[in-house]
Amino acid sequence: MTAERIFPAREYFARHPLLRTSDLDEARHRVSQKLCDHRLELGDRRASLSVRHNAVQGRNLSLNYLSYGTEVTVEPGLLESFYLLHIPLSGRTRIQHRGEDMTATPAVAAAVLNPDRPARLHWGEDTSKILVQINRAHLEEVARDLVGAPLPGPVRFDMTVDLASPQGRQLHRVVAACLEAAEGGHLFQRPLGGRDLRAEHDLAHALLMLQRSNISHIIERADGQARPRAIRLALDYIHANLAEPITLADIARAAGINVRTLQKGFQRVFGLSPMQVLRNARLDTAHYQLIAHRDAPSVTEAAFSCGFSHLGRFSRDYKQRFGHSPSARRSLSPVGA
Repeated sequence: MTAERIFPAREYFARHPLLRTSDLDEARHRVSQKLCDHRLELGDRRASLSVRHNAVQGRNLSLNYLSYGTEVTVEPGLLESFYLLHIPLSGRTRIQHRGEDMTATPAVAAAVLNPDRPARLHWGEDTSKILVQINRAHLEEVARDLVGAPLPGPVRFDMTVDLASPQGRQLHRVVAACLEAAEGGHLFQRPLGGRDLRAEHDLAHALLMLQRSNISHIIERADGQARPRAIRLALDYIHANLAEPITLADIARAAGINVRTLQKGFQRVFGLSPMQVLRNARLDTAHYQLIAHRDAPSVTEAAFSCGFSHLGRFSRDYKQRFGHSPSARRSLSPVGA
C-alpha cells in the first residue's frame, strides 16, 4: 500500500531562486552555504549537471526545492545545527544513515537526517525533492515543552518515514499545508510574524509526535491527567490573549502542565485541541464584535484584533462556524438594535 500523492511533481518556490548552475564546484559551494558542507560527485562524469535550488526562509526552518538534473552522490558531514526532512517529488534516492539503508520515493518513503550522524545519498537522474531544514535548538525546545522536562540527550529520529502509514500520511499533510501556504505567499514573507512562528512550531511538533524517535516513549508517558484547575487556567490564558500570537507551549506554561497533558486534557473535556479551542474563541469574539455592536468595526479590524493575520482564512473559518461570511453581518439584526 502506498500513500496518495500530496505534492505535485513540479518546481516549488520558483519566485525565490537561490541557484541555477551547470558547474559542479559552484553547485557544491552554493548548496553548502545554504545547508551544510558536503562532497558532491556526478554519477557519470559525461553527464550534464542542471541544478535548481529555490528556498523560503523562516526564523527556525527553511523550505527548499532542490534538483540536480542528473545522477549525483552527496556525502554531507554532520549537519550539527539542524534536522533535514527529505520528501521526494520525483525519482529515487538511496540513503544510508545511522546504520540504515533505505530508498526514498514519492508517496512511499521520506527520510529524516539527524544532526549528529553522517549520511550518504545517491540521487537518481530525475530526482527532485522538498528539503525541510529544522533548527536543532528549536526542535529541542518544542520537545522539552512537549514532555515538560529536560531531554535525556539529543533527539534522534528513525530515518525512514513510511508515507503509507497513518502517521506518515499525517506528517505528509502537515508539510503539504505549510508548503502550499509558503508557495502562495502566505508564510515566510518579510517581515516574519506570529503566523510564521506558529507554523514552525506546528511542523516541529508534528515531526516529534508522528515520527518515531529515541524520546517517543517519553512523549507517550508525558500524559498526566490534566486537573480541572489546569484546564481553567489554560482557558483563562486563551481568552486573555486572543490578539497575541500565542503557541501551544505558551498555553501549557500558563496552565502549569506539559504540552502533551494539555492536548489530552482538552481532547477529553472539549473533544478539540487547544489550538482549535483558541481558534473558536477568536471567531466567537470577532462574531460578537461584528454582530452585537451598533458601531461594529470593519471585517479587517475585527479579524486583526482577534489574532487573525490572514483574512482569507478568517473568512473561510468564520463562514464554516456561523454559516455566513463576516461581511454579511449588515443584513443581520444587531443585538439591542
